[in-house]
Amino acid sequence: MSLTQEAADEIAAANRHLEGAGPHEVLRWAVDRFHPRLLMATAFGAEGCCIIHMLADIQPAVHVINLETGYQFPETLELRERIRAKYGIEVEYIRPELTVAEYEAEHGGPLYELRPDQCCHDRKVLPLRLAVERIAPMAWISAIRKDQTADRAAADLIQWDPKFRLVKVNPLLNWTKKDVWAFIVKHDVPYNPLHDRGFPSIGCWPCTRAVKPGEDERAGRWAGKDKKECGLHVIEHRDGSGI
Repeated sequence: MSLTQEAADEIAAANRHLEGAGPHEVLRWAVDRFHPRLLMATAFGAEGCCIIHMLADIQPAVHVINLETGYQFPETLELRERIRAKYGIEVEYIRPELTVAEYEAEHGGPLYELRPDQCCHDRKVLPLRLAVERIAPMAWISAIRKDQTADRAAADLIQWDPKFRLVKVNPLLNWTKKDVWAFIVKHDVPYNPLHDRGFPSIGCWPCTRAVKPGEDERAGRWAGKDKKECGLHVIEHRDGSGI
């Protein structure tokens, strides 16, 4: 898929139409417009679990994937099974070509300390690109919120993602952390127990720690480094072309 003028106009019109809309309405628009060529990638964060709950009501057949890097917490992997039991939605694991052992042997040890950007690229971005080629969606759903990072604050509800050449749908963009947890409590949404142990944002275990009182909720990701994104949601093109 490419960003034609017609597609750009449709994206702009969708943002006007959905201005002020809640996540459920945004997701229903995405399902009506793109399903069955609609994909969701989730890291099983609290936000993603909220979206899965909504999709179970709107269209449970939407294809949902998880980038199984080999470095995920056991609690994250167990959450996948709880989601399947509750909603009947089986999240597909997308794995890198090399196992963790093979990858670390190839590079003489783990890269997450010395070259975390390469590690994320090799074990997240590249596998997602290959999955997108195989699944051939027209749009993908993310669970980002504007208040999480500066990159995410620049996003739109509906936008063009030049990295994967897809329409990107951000239904929770205008939610706050408080909104997320109010929804989880109200609807008894399964969530990662690490959230109760000081991990507001959960990625791979080598690059994630609990946050301290008063810290930003993503302070535990790549702590001590300038890096705050794995590369999936970083702005590469401006002027409305995508994130």
